[in-house]
Amino acid sequence: MKSKLYDGPVLVTGASRGIGRAVALMLADQGFKVYCASRSGEAPMENENLVGIAMDVTDPASVDAAAAKIDDLQVIVHCAGFGIAGSCEGVDTAGAKSQLNTNFFGVISVNHRFLPMLRRHSRSLVVITGSVAGLIPIPYQAHYSCSKYALEAYTECLRMEGRDFGIRASIVEPGDTHTSFTSKRQVLEGSDSPYYETCLKSVEKMASDETNGKSPETAARAIVRMLSRREPPVRCAVGFEYKLFTMLKRLLPARFIEFLLRKMYIPK
Repeated sequence: MKSKLYDGPVLVTGASRGIGRAVALMLADQGFKVYCASRSGEAPMENENLVGIAMDVTDPASVDAAAAKIDDLQVIVHCAGFGIAGSCEGVDTAGAKSQLNTNFFGVISVNHRFLPMLRRHSRSLVVITGSVAGLIPIPYQAHYSCSKYALEAYTECLRMEGRDFGIRASIVEPGDTHTSFTSKRQVLEGSDSPYYETCLKSVEKMASDETNGKSPETAARAIVRMLSRREPPVRCAVGFEYKLFTMLKRLLPARFIEFLLRKMYIPK
């Protein structure tokens, strides 16, 4: 059943796999028309409510071309993203830019083009897929964490600015999730780096946690629930343990949090 608050079309970026795919399928099952944006332009499955649309969020021309095929939009769900791993010293500017171009600037590019469509409605919604790593930085994922930290601030600003135009915004923060994100992570630490061995062990720990993590449907359900919230929260961590982690981050001394993260992700 559609949300009583939103009944217009939805755009989901990164809809070809993982959380984005799960969101698109759930919304289609509820009767929403869903534009499924991905580089391939294919819908996740054959369904009259799912419309595949080719879009590379890092290419403004591609975003413009996709927008030319969409007449109306009430909700945007940002799920496009990927991860890199490497030390603060070892990852060069090109690697860092590639991370930010998709995870952060991709959101900006899509919103720049599509928010005018959302303003035509008396109420509209933007849901951004962040990460617990956007609140709790993870060693050897500094650049990924930075991209998600940036989205935290961006979401808060969008909420304040968009309020008078009926635009609501929220950021959903999954933790370890079992998707193809893990296998597609790019390790950008050179084999000659003094950090190399520790970086690989840290990434191995991350991969294990993700492989044994929650299903993409768990995060998708948290995202879809935002469409039923008259006043969606600023942020929502997915799962009790991650809600607890984020609460402890606010309450415990920063040095103690740093100690715990080193114990978790920098094995000796």
